[in-house]
Amino acid sequence: MATTDSIVGGFKANLASKVIEIAVNGLLILLLTRVFLTSEEYGLFSLAIAIFSIAVFFSRMGLAKSAARYVTEYRKRDPSKIPLIVRRSLLFNLVTIAVVSALVVAFREPIVAQFGEPELVSMFSIGVLFIIGQTLRSYVYFLCQGFNRVTWSALLSIVSNVGIFAFVVTLLALGFGIPGAVLGYAVGYGLGATVGLIVLYRWVSTMPDEIVATDSESAKTGTDSSEKGLTRRILEYSLPLSVTGASSIMFKRVDIVLVGAFLTPVAVAYYTLAKQLTEFVTAPASSLGFAVAPTFGESKSSNDIGRASSIYETALEYNLLFYVPAAAGMVLVADPGIRFVFGDDYLGAIALVQLLSVFVVLQSINKITNDALDYLGRARHRAISKGGAAIVNVGLNLALLPTIGVAGAAISTVVSYVLMVIVNLYLIHLELSLSLRALAVTVVKTCAIALGMSLIVVAFLPYVSGVITLLAAVGVGVAAWLALAVGSGLLDIRWAMSQLS
Repeated sequence: MATTDSIVGGFKANLASKVIEIAVNGLLILLLTRVFLTSEEYGLFSLAIAIFSIAVFFSRMGLAKSAARYVTEYRKRDPSKIPLIVRRSLLFNLVTIAVVSALVVAFREPIVAQFGEPELVSMFSIGVLFIIGQTLRSYVYFLCQGFNRVTWSALLSIVSNVGIFAFVVTLLALGFGIPGAVLGYAVGYGLGATVGLIVLYRWVSTMPDEIVATDSESAKTGTDSSEKGLTRRILEYSLPLSVTGASSIMFKRVDIVLVGAFLTPVAVAYYTLAKQLTEFVTAPASSLGFAVAPTFGESKSSNDIGRASSIYETALEYNLLFYVPAAAGMVLVADPGIRFVFGDDYLGAIALVQLLSVFVVLQSINKITNDALDYLGRARHRAISKGGAAIVNVGLNLALLPTIGVAGAAISTVVSYVLMVIVNLYLIHLELSLSLRALAVTVVKTCAIALGMSLIVVAFLPYVSGVITLLAAVGVGVAAWLALAVGSGLLDIRWAMSQLS
């Protein structure tokens, strides 16, 4: 019961932060696309963020998630090791930040030359601030998860996103253009990082005196082989996580960079907008996966695999129940949604949103599976899976972008994600022995619900003529989905409401 309460509490907190993130980012995208920037400027801005985000991967190197994993492991078994884990991992992360920032500044001109967009050069100094802020914010975010204080992770996310919105809008309104928007992101991330570092310092400094004293004495003597071994394990475990992180960057950012290299800033704007919309839709799955993940590590440590299996199966069933119909809805309302919300300048994104609707389902499964595999000790296997899929993704992009245009990036993403999800589900099945028959029944029922909902929405679409009627169509779809989900027995509305209340 306590475990369920902890998961639900963490999920609600993280979901609240995701709702705020969706609202903030959605409003920010509308302001960027409709008020402050042209489609070409929005594409340049997105390209700059993609380049700096790739640099952030190298400055993170999986250290935060590795440290979080060992904080979870030692939190009950041997708390005296926690100050060492936090101190060493933060030190290593500061070193990687310094190295990556120096390289970005040193090689800014050759990097920009690859895209033929000289306006990017002036943004690289600001990009260093972006790298520092986002890396440290990511570090404290995952460390809070490792301490199983997911509510604090959610709070840090809220602080960052509200800060980003406030600073980006202010700087754009003052006329600072694309560099001002990038600086706004950097300051917002820095704000979240500052709050998180203060919180971590207070947690570690207020640990029982005997724990901190033991750690300090061991650090001074330098003779504790177990602590040396722990430092080595943090670094070793960060390696597969780094490969996984590299794969994530290849999925999230490299495709945007390749679109910028092969095509135009306007094509970047179309593709970025489509991907951002899919990220909004998958936010609840991200919240659920993040909240549940530490439970798998604790269950494995206590040899209670049955509990972990039950939790994952329930999470996956509800995930499919929500996301398969959501993907169907995206296909149906993509045209009026882009047309009436973002305007005629972004009609090129319609087909991309429809293609990426399949990606929404795949990504939602991945969101609840990724961290689970890391906490179950399968980080190396997941790294191989994601790394291989990422290589396929890049290869397909290189082949398809020059031949069929920006749609090739969407197709590449979907194909590579199919391969990765199949492998990751196989890995989780090896660990938890899932009930495949029960999951198959859920899939069939969920697809039937999605079909029924789609027929109702299709009948309503001819009446959509603006934003108000578009929202009405979405509302009709949600109502149809809810009725079918409850009627099928897959959704217990009273239980769901009690958990979220």
